[in-house]
Parts: sequence; C-alpha cells; structure tokens
Amino acid sequence: MNSAVQNKNYVLPNLVTIMGLFCGFYSIIASLNGQYTLAASATLVAFVFDGIDGKIARLMNATSDFGIQLDSLSDLVSFGVAPGILVYKWALEPYGRLGWMAAFLFVACGALRLARFNVMTKKIDPRYFIGLPIPAAAGVVASSVLFVKEYIGNPEDITLPVWFTFTIYILAFLMVSNVKYYSGKTLFQQKSYNVLVMFVLAIFVIGLIPELSLFVLSVGYAFSGLLLFAYKRLRHPAGSSEEPFGTEV
Repeated sequence: MNSAVQNKNYVLPNLVTIMGLFCGFYSIIASLNGQYTLAASATLVAFVFDGIDGKIARLMNATSDFGIQLDSLSDLVSFGVAPGILVYKWALEPYGRLGWMAAFLFVACGALRLARFNVMTKKIDPRYFIGLPIPAAAGVVASSVLFVKEYIGNPEDITLPVWFTFTIYILAFLMVSNVKYYSGKTLFQQKSYNVLVMFVLAIFVIGLIPELSLFVLSVGYAFSGLLLFAYKRLRHPAGSSEEPFGTEV
C-alpha cells in the first residue's frame, strides 16, 4: 500500500515538470512563427514550473532519480533549445554562420552545464552554483526580448547590432566556466524579517515595471559571478591557497 501511495505522489511533481517542458516547446513554435514576445513569455512561465516542481517533490516526499533526469531534459528544452532558437530567429539570423554558431554554442554549453550540475550536486557548497545556471542564461535572452518590446520597439521589426552576438558567446562561456554564482538556497533559512521585507519589495518592483526589472535582474545576476570572482581575486591574489573559481570536474 505504501508503495502504491508513493507512486501516486510521483505523478504531481513530474506533471509540473512536463508543464515546464510544454512551455519550452510552445516557445519554440512561437519563435518559428516570428512571435518573439510570446516565445519569451513562455520561457518565463517555464521558470515558474521549474522553480516549484522540485519543491513539490520534496514536500510530498516524492523525489526520485526519474524526476531528476526528467527535470534536466525539460530544462535543456525550455532553457537551452527554446531560447537558442528564439535568439537565433530574433537577433542572430542576419549574421549567418557567426549567428547560428552562437545559438548552437548556447545550447551545447547549456547541455554541458546541466550534465555537470547533475554529477556535482553533492560535491559543492550549496550556497553557490559553479557556472551560470542555464535558466539564468535563458532569462537574459527572454528578458532582453521583453525589454526591447517595451522600451525600443517591436522585436519583430528590429535588427540588433552585431555585438549582441558576442553576448550569447559570453553567456555560453559563463555556463561552462568555474565562476561561482550565489544560489540563494540558504537565503530563506535565515528566518530574518529583513529577508521577508526584501522579498516583498522585489515582488512590488517586478510587478510595477516587469520588463525593466526582469532585464536588470537577469543581466545583473549573469554579471554577479564575474564580480564575485574579481572580489575574491583582490582578496586572494594569484598563488593563494583559495580557489576563487570553484571545484573542477
């Protein structure tokens, strides 16, 4: 009986994961149809499902190896392939080989990032991610589309300058780098009233100016690892026993 109940418990978190996968697939279809704002929005909705599936599994005591593998495959589609196609169709296509190679590298490095995360989960400090998480890289792409729509013009009618191509290469590099990024996993374990207030203020700002705030947050997080690396380099110059990048695989 207990086994049957547990098997039922596995269904809900995996269904949530599948919903995230659906958002990624829908984003791909929207990108192919030239609906870039809709594709970016679908990617952001996938963030919600990706953020709650694991929490639901833990609350229901329904974590499993199957769920972990399904989550990684869903992430690769929703935050690797979908934003790769989105950014290619939206911004990189005019630049030929330079453009589609940037999109491919984004997807490939995202896959490598996910594989490394799966094998390193129990070996690293839970306060940090090693390398830019693939959802964060996808967030930069998706929020850029929404930012352009709100403050510059219709994304379907705008040709971005060639330097934007190199930002995709940079995102790909950051995903497979050993640069540390704050995970936030211990933030709400502090039981601090100030943390709650900051969270409420963040929701207020995002709700007030979502396109700008999401863009600033995603780009800021992508650069935060480099700032943390520079800070640790200043505190621990070359030759120091502390490794500012993290653990090699």
